[in-house]
Amino acid sequence: MNELDPALLARIQFAANISFHILFPTITIALGWFLLFFKLRYLRTGQPHWLDAYYFWVKVFALTFALGVVSGITMSFQFGTNWPGFMETVGNIAGPLLAYEVLTAFFLEASFLGIMLFGRKRVGERMHTLATVLVAGGTTFSAFWILALNSWMQTPAGFEMINGQAHATDWFAVIFNPSFPYRFFHMLLASGLTAAFLVAGLSAYRWLRGDRGGDVRGALRAGVLVAAVLIPVQIFLGDLHGLNTLEHQPAKVAAMEGVWQDEKGAPALVFAIPNEETRSNDYAIGIPKLASLILTHDPNGEIKGLDSFPGEHPPVAPVFWGFRVMVGVGTLMLLVSWWTAWRLRRGGEPTTWQARALLAMTFSGWVATLAGWYVTEIGRQPWLVTGVLRTVDAISATPAPVIGISLTAYLLLYAGLLASYVSVLFYLARHRGKPDHRPAVAGLQEA
Repeated sequence: MNELDPALLARIQFAANISFHILFPTITIALGWFLLFFKLRYLRTGQPHWLDAYYFWVKVFALTFALGVVSGITMSFQFGTNWPGFMETVGNIAGPLLAYEVLTAFFLEASFLGIMLFGRKRVGERMHTLATVLVAGGTTFSAFWILALNSWMQTPAGFEMINGQAHATDWFAVIFNPSFPYRFFHMLLASGLTAAFLVAGLSAYRWLRGDRGGDVRGALRAGVLVAAVLIPVQIFLGDLHGLNTLEHQPAKVAAMEGVWQDEKGAPALVFAIPNEETRSNDYAIGIPKLASLILTHDPNGEIKGLDSFPGEHPPVAPVFWGFRVMVGVGTLMLLVSWWTAWRLRRGGEPTTWQARALLAMTFSGWVATLAGWYVTEIGRQPWLVTGVLRTVDAISATPAPVIGISLTAYLLLYAGLLASYVSVLFYLARHRGKPDHRPAVAGLQEA
């Protein structure tokens, strides 16, 4: 353990924490809006199965929200234990953005979630629906502030360095930095797809078990149609995000595409094994000129290679493969959602094979989100804040054995929590309750 690099262990530990944490906000950001849809459908139609769907999925939301909060706390501890240089250098910017997230987002979610779960009989339909709106809005506000900070770390703007510390000179430029709009909406769409496939997948599981009530059919249909609509939008926005990344972080794009030397008419590599020793790709299979066409909109356009950024580019293999996993899962999302949506048009039922495909894709959003997140975060290396703070300059003096012990504890705990979370989701799907959801009248409590 003493021979291990403390900086590498600290990076792995933070990666483990952020990987576990991001799973849950990725669901709640969009699931809150699904809940609002179910509630509004009930209010409009009066059909009780929409309220059944609401109360089933609000339990999933509450469980997911709780794990997101708990896992988020451990990340804040690491700023002090493993990465003191981060707050010392950019705390004047990171601190306020994190505080805004708590004040404008977390309080909304935490304050009104209880009303969503337990308050409908006490506060009436209008206040209960308003609570759902506020919680759904709170999750989106939370994403806004967190993505503003992360985007600023990728493409910093609106600041000046004074005595080695970053000070904001223009908060509008800090928040709406060059990559923020693309990253923010890309993440919102990723959350929408993650929640859509979770809703469709668990509903398909219930459907396969013979539970084919209106709440199951309604939720399954909503999940599939939302996914079918969002995935082509995500592909289009992903292209815009790639162009923005090419402009501001060309080394990251070179790693994503496996381009080692400056190249005109660069192919899109379907498969390759990046070899950093030889500065080339082994066993490369590519589509001629497609990478240049996608990134520059010119089949003969030039892409800067990794050799143009000596000592300034990220490790290639994880970025290269992370990008391909994200694209591959996105392609599966497109095929499965459109295939099933075609079947469900005009009130049709899914086939058994379609239900099984949806079940298999239940957590596909997690896979795509993690892959994309690794591309984003590893692709920023060797910088913690691009051009401002290197990762190695922010690390604490904590010995490698100490980090190794806490890392092992985190991994064991997170593995147990993740297995428990997934088990509880399927337990809820198998043993859903059917409470009395008669509508409240004129703000009076229900009998």
